Amino acid sequence: MTYEPPKQTIGVAAFVTNEKGEVLLLRTHWRSDTWEMPGGCVEVGEPLDEAVCREFFEETGVTIRPIGITGVYFNQTKATVSVVFKAEYVSGEIKIQPEEILEARYISIDEENIGHYITRPQQRSRTLDAMKAKNFVPYETWEMKPNYQLKTRLDERRRHNDE
Repeated sequence: MTYEPPKQTIGVAAFVTNEKGEVLLLRTHWRSDTWEMPGGCVEVGEPLDEAVCREFFEETGVTIRPIGITGVYFNQTKATVSVVFKAEYVSGEIKIQPEEILEARYISIDEENIGHYITRPQQRSRTLDAMKAKNFVPYETWEMKPNYQLKTRLDERRRHNDE
């Protein structure tokens, strides 16, 4: 029997609100029927918190700071693990890449109207989880060599970054 390494994808997305409590959502060309949180695929060896910042910026032009993880989800059909962060706005104005993104804007959503904007059930549950999150799952990035070194920690009490 030959060992086959897993062929799974890791995705990240971020829940970000403005000062009015509106959520930054977007629509893509390939999922134009729904709005969703900005995000995308993690590159090999890329820390999750860096990936969500990169993907969010690439899709919206907005710089964010992750606060914590609100949920971890698995799509069995596509073997994709998705990690949703709650993040704070840092800087930038919405500027999209039209070849990938149809539209991005802040939208006022709540449990009553979310289905009008987010039509796919897995995206809706992830967004609702992020909206309701009072606590976050701790997240750490470690550099293993030469000596174990904590690079980033996100948790309830603090954000630690040794970079």
